[in-house]
Amino acid sequence: MSTTPDPDQPTLDAAHRSQSSYDRPAGWAAPGAALVSSAATEEIPAADELGRVHLIGIAGAGMSAVARIMLARGVPVSGCENKESASVQALRELGADISIGHSPAHLDEADTVVYSTAISPTHVELAGARERGLLMLRRASALGAMISGSRSVAIAGTHGKTTTTSLLTVAAQAAGLDPSFAIGANLRASGTNAQVGAGEVFIVEADESDGSFLLLRPDVAIVLNVEADHLENHGDLEGVFRAFEQFVDRITPGGLLVTCADDEGARRLACYARDSGVRVRTYGTVADADVRLTGILEHRDSVEITVSGLSDSEEPVSVRVGSMIGHHMALNAAGALALAVEIGADAEDFGPLSAAWSDFAGVSRRFEFRGEAEGVRVYDDYAHHPTEVRAELTAARATLPQAGPGRLVAVFQPGTYSRTQTFAKEFGEALAVADVAVVMDIFASREEPIPGVTGALIAGLVPLPASDVVYDPDRNATAGRVAALVRPGDVVVTMGIGDVYLLCPDILAEIAHRSATHD
Repeated sequence: MSTTPDPDQPTLDAAHRSQSSYDRPAGWAAPGAALVSSAATEEIPAADELGRVHLIGIAGAGMSAVARIMLARGVPVSGCENKESASVQALRELGADISIGHSPAHLDEADTVVYSTAISPTHVELAGARERGLLMLRRASALGAMISGSRSVAIAGTHGKTTTTSLLTVAAQAAGLDPSFAIGANLRASGTNAQVGAGEVFIVEADESDGSFLLLRPDVAIVLNVEADHLENHGDLEGVFRAFEQFVDRITPGGLLVTCADDEGARRLACYARDSGVRVRTYGTVADADVRLTGILEHRDSVEITVSGLSDSEEPVSVRVGSMIGHHMALNAAGALALAVEIGADAEDFGPLSAAWSDFAGVSRRFEFRGEAEGVRVYDDYAHHPTEVRAELTAARATLPQAGPGRLVAVFQPGTYSRTQTFAKEFGEALAVADVAVVMDIFASREEPIPGVTGALIAGLVPLPASDVVYDPDRNATAGRVAALVRPGDVVVTMGIGDVYLLCPDILAEIAHRSATHD
């Protein structure tokens, strides 16, 4: 298979393409396919079999949640990280023994090592664990061991998992269910991404990217949407569907699947679930949804939804969600509301839930307001798929001034070479929702470079005037470049899976500095 982009080769549509092979040569398999196929057969040990647990990359969004749950349940925890951080310090205060740097010596007292697929197989601590014969678990397996014995609720989908998991957690807390939870980002109000509650419900964000959600056995699950993504692991859209079908197969007998009736992929999965004997409940704006979203009011700092079908009374319920904007967030909230009722929230009394959501402070890196300088507001978002980029920029337009000057400036850092190569055209089209697009170079993560694939590939496909599209391969210069082009009234949104969020304070400082210099 050629590693250079072929301008004549069609790319997957950002929504749903019927083509299942994605023009792959006969016999081709996704490099990560073995990871996905092995997940469903991986054994999950009992929590009391783990002993002392060492987590590689302990301060990461997903790994830190596992660490918090383990520490709360009395499991001795150690870990390693590349550098000091607020997350490292918070975990130390909870009792974790964390080393900065990586060495096999960190495993001297460990019985179990937990890793994610972001960790290279040659990592010195992972290699050391193999040599010593220690129990080695993927992050999701370790979380599965902690969930055992709870009524598990898994939130899955290509987009919106973190927000929906957060909204459901807050709803369950407001309903008095006192859930345990593990989320892929921090709730801004509490500053935490995981907690052990006294209730029977355990709410967990389920990651399909590497098939690790196949290590869970949920009693209740929701699938928000199914689109082509993480093709380096799944191969093509049909591979993505196969993984989600296996996820449905792992719902416990008598369990429930909730799906979004507005999403073509989720509708297809609902049909599969019904044919498999799984009880299905749907939500959405379409007429045949069980829980119907009949009204959406989008505000500059919130979204308000009206939903019917939550109870036998058929009385519509209106709820406002603070810090959330956009149609896509309204759908996420409707899904969380439907799920909240299924796990025990009182469908006849939404007062506590409504109050909690009205005060919802949001989730880190989900259209997070980072500050204002000289009339320019800066937000940050985790959007890293064309559908997400388009949705966030569309929603961000609602924050522009109603009258007077004001442009939408997107600062996008592509994540991984393979995703950039596959979705370059769709990223370009999505960025055109903005008035100005600044495209950085690729955050490679664990991937090796693909010749000819850089951020320039996307920048060249943004259908905006050339003067409004900037390709900036020098990350150190990006903050200054953005500050030089913005003006009062503009809204800047940094987006991407990598470290683009770290630029937000630099952008604000550069804007303030340039203004002071001009004065």
